[in-house]
Amino acid sequence: MNNKLVVTEYLMKKFLIVILFFTGLSVTAEAQINKKAQVGFRFLENPVSAEVVGRGMVGVVNTINSDAIFWNPALLGMIENSVDLSFNHTSGIADIDYNAISAAVKAWDFGVIGFSLLAMDYGTFYQTVRADNPQGYTETGTFSPAALGAGISFSQQISSQFSYGVHAKYVYQNLGEAWISTEGDSLAGSTLEKREYEQGTIAMDVGAYYDFGYNGIKFGAVLQNISKELRYEQKNFPLPFSVSFGVSVEPLMFMLDRIEDHSFTLSFESKHPRDFGEKIKIGGEYNFANMFFARAGYVTNYDERRWSAGIGFNYTVSSFPLRINYALQPFGLFGNVHFISLGISYN
Repeated sequence: MNNKLVVTEYLMKKFLIVILFFTGLSVTAEAQINKKAQVGFRFLENPVSAEVVGRGMVGVVNTINSDAIFWNPALLGMIENSVDLSFNHTSGIADIDYNAISAAVKAWDFGVIGFSLLAMDYGTFYQTVRADNPQGYTETGTFSPAALGAGISFSQQISSQFSYGVHAKYVYQNLGEAWISTEGDSLAGSTLEKREYEQGTIAMDVGAYYDFGYNGIKFGAVLQNISKELRYEQKNFPLPFSVSFGVSVEPLMFMLDRIEDHSFTLSFESKHPRDFGEKIKIGGEYNFANMFFARAGYVTNYDERRWSAGIGFNYTVSSFPLRINYALQPFGLFGNVHFISLGISYN
């Protein structure tokens, strides 16, 4: 056994031990304190990539393109092309849309550098202030909340089977201005003060990936949104920290020889959020000649989301491989959410 293989196995074991340790802390905290829906910057949990959403939001293992930066930065190290770009648009509920861009560039044989940008579009809201009139308020104009995250990632492929990755990002949220009563108990006698509600901080994702090299069995793990707590008024709140594990397999390979141009991948993912119970995701993807993809998935322990489906097409134009993906995810009473993603690579 050569030294490189020994080092690879040692690093993999140490990395997985660290992730399992944090998972234990997360599960223990959840068992001791039942705190639900008490984190901020929820926009960081919005799923990016029609490819991933189509297979049930399972993205920790099989997202081998630049969008991996949003799911597991370790996967960036497995990208084969020198440059990979992705553009994502989501038409969400209540006219709340968001866009995301990701890029991955190989840094020679040293590793892969990734870039991410996520921006929310909440639309325009009416701004009001309390008033002693029949309506109880007076309109003061309009405002548009803002939320975005921008980051840089580094991933390194230690061997043909193992990679790790780190994603550091600046996240920002602006909820607009508000008039706060600082003195007085009645509307007529209140002293009002205008305050800005905006916060920004640095957060980090850390991930690992391992390909067992047997019948498509792969494993991935990621810690997301590691950061300090923030504060609005007198209440501290954390970012939506979570620990996720994923595994994928090609089940037909256990029974049949690989059928040329046809493959099917089954994926499972377990997500442990800081402030909610465990979420289980199951997804399947059919691949024909790496040109056409059909996907479907199901998730548990979400209030409105259940199943999703999508399709994808890969083709090459002037030596540039292109990806087009679409996914649909019903959102209960809020209607359907539509995801569109475009990708391009250069070798």
